[in-house]
Amino acid sequence: MPGMLNMPQDIASVIFENSIVEFVYNIYLMVRERHTKHWAPAFKKLRRLKVQKVKLPNFREEDTMSELTPDQIRSRMKEQGILPPRSWMERPITISATGAVFEPYIPPEGDGKLSSLTLGGAKQSMEFLSKKSKSMLAVRKIRSFEDNFSPSTFAEEAQDIYIKAHKALVEKDYDTLHQCVTELCFPLMTEDLKMCTTRWQFLKSLEPPRVVHARCTDIINKENIFSQVTVRFHTQQTLAVYDRFGRLIYGSEVVAKDVVEYVVFEKHLANSYGLWRIHEKIIPDWMPAREPGRKTYIQQKPVVESEPVADTAVPATPTEQSAAVA
Repeated sequence: MPGMLNMPQDIASVIFENSIVEFVYNIYLMVRERHTKHWAPAFKKLRRLKVQKVKLPNFREEDTMSELTPDQIRSRMKEQGILPPRSWMERPITISATGAVFEPYIPPEGDGKLSSLTLGGAKQSMEFLSKKSKSMLAVRKIRSFEDNFSPSTFAEEAQDIYIKAHKALVEKDYDTLHQCVTELCFPLMTEDLKMCTTRWQFLKSLEPPRVVHARCTDIINKENIFSQVTVRFHTQQTLAVYDRFGRLIYGSEVVAKDVVEYVVFEKHLANSYGLWRIHEKIIPDWMPAREPGRKTYIQQKPVVESEPVADTAVPATPTEQSAAVA
């Protein structure tokens, strides 16, 4: 080294050794800086999230599924979040109403016209008492679900439901009507009145409503119990039905009629939120046919047949033809 030429040999050798040690020490402590580092490292996480790896679907996976083992198929379905297939298909269903009237009540012939003092009326009363045993068993079954159920008080409640349902039908309030009638009765009440205007009024009860029939049955299992109660109504009502053109097709708003009806009310007893709703109306075989409504139709335009026009020209004679040629 140039600075060491005039120094003693021992001092020069010591300085040389120290410089070598310092050089080696600096080599081991050297930090190599990256030249690709961003100048603003504060947002490096957001820059990393700018580019994400997307796993592309394998469209040929179905071709290779037959070559996989059951464990590989199970792990792949678990990775994709797919439930394993089952050998059966289960779909949740709810049965909120039955499809018919079980053990329907058969009204006695001439009901509403025979007095209880006559022979026919007394006979009807005896038949009613003989069929009352099954109804009492059904009432006892209903009371196991409803402690406060009583046939006498239920008849008044049924009349309120009856009036509420018919008012909702007249006003076409189908939300309220669904709460008063079952899924079986709803289309029967609304199908023929879609394009009509109805005027209905409840005037009075000629006889107090009474429960004449009660039955209970189970569906699918013994805990899923439905109950049907038949109530007899003898009322006075007015009914008028108008078509879409405003023409009267049935009834009258002025003339009141006495009506005897046997209405079936149903409730899903197993459902804690079940309601008593109108299920069907019993029409006996001996009842005369109802007067049909006057339907209106579009009047067809008359087709006028045109008569063939006769030719009034007089045929020319041979002399006239020759004269015309000349």
